[in-house]
Amino acid sequence: MQDATRAKLATISTATLTTVLFKHGLRNTFIAGIHRINPAAPKTPNMVGPAYTLRYIPAREDLDHLGVFEDRSHPQRKGVEECPAGHVFVIDSRRNPAAASAGNILVTRLMKRGVAGVVTDGGFRDTPEIAALPFPAYHAAASAPTNLIKHHAIDLDVPIACGEVPVYPGDIMVGDNEGVAVIPGAIADRIADEAFEQTVFEDFVQAKVSEGRGIFGLYPPGPEARAEFAAWRADRQR
Repeated sequence: MQDATRAKLATISTATLTTVLFKHGLRNTFIAGIHRINPAAPKTPNMVGPAYTLRYIPAREDLDHLGVFEDRSHPQRKGVEECPAGHVFVIDSRRNPAAASAGNILVTRLMKRGVAGVVTDGGFRDTPEIAALPFPAYHAAASAPTNLIKHHAIDLDVPIACGEVPVYPGDIMVGDNEGVAVIPGAIADRIADEAFEQTVFEDFVQAKVSEGRGIFGLYPPGPEARAEFAAWRADRQR
């Protein structure tokens, strides 16, 4: 991902991104049923980064006990230590928040290692502490029990489902206070450019609607609105 692409995506809403992705024929790109734990964190831009994935399957009692965490190859613990800086740690918890996908210690470790954010379609524990971190963390619901009760960590950096959305390693994750969108990595630069231009136009529309303007001929724009937008944008660029 180019630096310019990351910078643009940091300013674009997931609402605009999903509309632009829809124009490219992609309908299932928004991870449903999750929210950001700390939406009120000050001066925190959008979460943006390539996906690094962890996949859980259902736990089994003979395999999932507290002793497994002593194994340095345990996928959850290994993933926390190996997720590249600037990436987003994305966890497939089968939409099951009955046990924690991770907790404050692991989330803090991700933050300190320079990871861009963490996303699960399950739940996190220690959510009051995670909410105090200046770090994007998205989940479905708070869950105090350890992951071992429900989840068996099985794979790292493989294609997963997160909230019924396919996520491939290297896909670009973008999170705002509404949720998380997934952009196929191969088209991320193009989507960022188009969505940035769409955002500028929507800023113009919002300004006009706030002045009392009606939406017909404005959103979507007719010829007159297009000409007005071009003049508005040129004036702002002076």
